[in-house]
Amino acid sequence: MSENALIFIDLETTGTRATRDRITEIAALKIANGEVIDRWSSLIYPEGKVPAQISQLTGIDDRMLSSAPRFVQIAKPLREWLGDGHLVAHNARFDYSFLRNEFKRAGLDYRTSIICTLRMSRRLAPQERQHNLKALLSRYDIIPLRHHRAGDDVNALWSLWQAWQKEHSTDTWQNLLNEEQRHRTLPAHLDSAQLEGLPATPGVYLFYGHNRLPLYVGKSINLRSRVLGHFQRDHQDDKEMRLAQQVQQIEWEEAAGDLGAQLREAQLVKRLMPIMNRQLRKQGKLATWHWPEGANCPELISGSALNQPQSKKLYGLFRNATDAKKALRSIVEEHQLCPRVMGLEKGKGRCFANQLGKCNGACNGQEPIVAHTQRAKGALQQLQINAWPWPGSIAIEERPTGNSPPAWHVVRQWCYLGSAASIEQARALADTPTLFDVDSYRILNRFLRHPEQYGLTVTEL
Repeated sequence: MSENALIFIDLETTGTRATRDRITEIAALKIANGEVIDRWSSLIYPEGKVPAQISQLTGIDDRMLSSAPRFVQIAKPLREWLGDGHLVAHNARFDYSFLRNEFKRAGLDYRTSIICTLRMSRRLAPQERQHNLKALLSRYDIIPLRHHRAGDDVNALWSLWQAWQKEHSTDTWQNLLNEEQRHRTLPAHLDSAQLEGLPATPGVYLFYGHNRLPLYVGKSINLRSRVLGHFQRDHQDDKEMRLAQQVQQIEWEEAAGDLGAQLREAQLVKRLMPIMNRQLRKQGKLATWHWPEGANCPELISGSALNQPQSKKLYGLFRNATDAKKALRSIVEEHQLCPRVMGLEKGKGRCFANQLGKCNGACNGQEPIVAHTQRAKGALQQLQINAWPWPGSIAIEERPTGNSPPAWHVVRQWCYLGSAASIEQARALADTPTLFDVDSYRILNRFLRHPEQYGLTVTEL
């Protein structure tokens, strides 16, 4: 490490979202040559109310902050005071993210190296289960005047640092600091050894929290770049910050290419239900539109119809009936179709849209029903689901760009059945039972329109 000053810092805030919540208190110690050479302490008016649960935790309430300066008023002198010192904090990414966002709002750029004492504690005492500041202070008999007040916590953190230094030789301590700097972008609860061997190849990755709670499943054509990228944007993305705060274990699976990675991601999200994969988790009762022979309007049916060979035209795939009706209503409005004839509203005679000049009058005879039906079917073509063009299962061969072996992805009726290392193993998967998945359909539909463009070969099984 360089000889720059160490800035021990602690913040109190209105919440945990660095992009939206605000700082209410700052306390910092400037350390040089093992001595405190300066201090900074200030309450900060957060330009909003402090939540009751935060006030209960910290003791800081709106009354105390009413006459405190706004961050923008202290931003320039604080930035000068911080200089180029290394920022030391417990769970340093949290404090650093809040500082960077507050300085950004004030029109100033703040970047520095950070030292996380939470991560250092995990490295120093891997056998211990608790590494929060309160547990560490108790372990070293350090008693702050008040917990969750910045001034007392930062003094206690400096005392902890000094206790650690006394326990270790100069070389051991310096090696520990150097190791901390090498892994400063990683989450505090994540052992850096878990990332050894993380390849720069396509695949899926899985983030787990405490007790192997599935947090997030992702995919990429470059696993290493994508996983590390999660930990470089946490100061500007609340979701990435929550992920960095909770992740304790990472696993990954390599794939032959982008198609395999996308299919496996959709499959794992449905199986594991990670708490941060909101979009792909949503399966529910899929819905689609079908136009019965001789009818004047389409009917809404279950998306389970796609599990069987399709003998009728289906229009659109929706996660629920509400989304299906919303999409149909949009088409009706765009083409001036009659919402009443199309089954979107009840009643007889002239509809309200016709009164507004937004319906051509199929509801009251101005437009013949036959002509309206023809126009409506034409408008729905944009939603038509492609029929499965093969009699049974297929294997999609995907070959990597390097020397890695290819993979065969087995699919039937737009349903992903799994991947195999050979065509023989793929045939064994051909009759695997599965349910239709809208995300797999969309992925496959995109890749199979022009498989040669993606270097894919399709074989019927």
